[in-house]
Amino acid sequence: MNLENLEIFPFYKELEPPALEFLRTHLKPIHVPKDTILFFQGDICDSILFLTSGEIRLFIHSNNADEMTLYHLNPGEQCIVNTASTLSQTEAIASAVSLSDVEGYIIDMYSVKELAHNSDAYQSFLFSIYTLRIGDLAKLINDIKFKNLDQRVMEWLENKGTAEIQTTHESIASDLGSSREVISKVLKTLENDDRVELSRGLIKLK
Repeated sequence: MNLENLEIFPFYKELEPPALEFLRTHLKPIHVPKDTILFFQGDICDSILFLTSGEIRLFIHSNNADEMTLYHLNPGEQCIVNTASTLSQTEAIASAVSLSDVEGYIIDMYSVKELAHNSDAYQSFLFSIYTLRIGDLAKLINDIKFKNLDQRVMEWLENKGTAEIQTTHESIASDLGSSREVISKVLKTLENDDRVELSRGLIKLK
């Protein structure tokens, strides 16, 4: 199997020849359409995804169906929720949904444990992703506790890297752990302050 797409992963160039050959024989290519649930909160995962194309959203939800985004998974990254559930055979603490068409490779639970046991390069990568995501979650908690919602909304918009953001109020609410109604009020206040311009499905930064 040609694994050139895996070159975007930090561990790939450090892989030992036996580990590289192991991946060639144990990885399975996968394609997932947009808006597909990869796993639900409470599921026990039996394989790990190496994402090479597309974007995935990890989110938690409460009994009343409110959602809050934990993080987004991009190509070259490995999901710690998926990884932790697979390796420990415990329930996933969040759900995962594809935000676009997704491509990558999956590796089953037994094979990934063998890979981690035999490859120092992959084992080091596993430790690094836990450190990275713990930092992301710490920042999320800090933002919720210490920042006003209007500040968080502005940061969310500015982080999109463009002055015109195609999105919905509901999407922002899901990412920030709020409600659509509250986000709409915040955006209206920002518009009145001449910081944004609102139109259907589009927000322009002033």
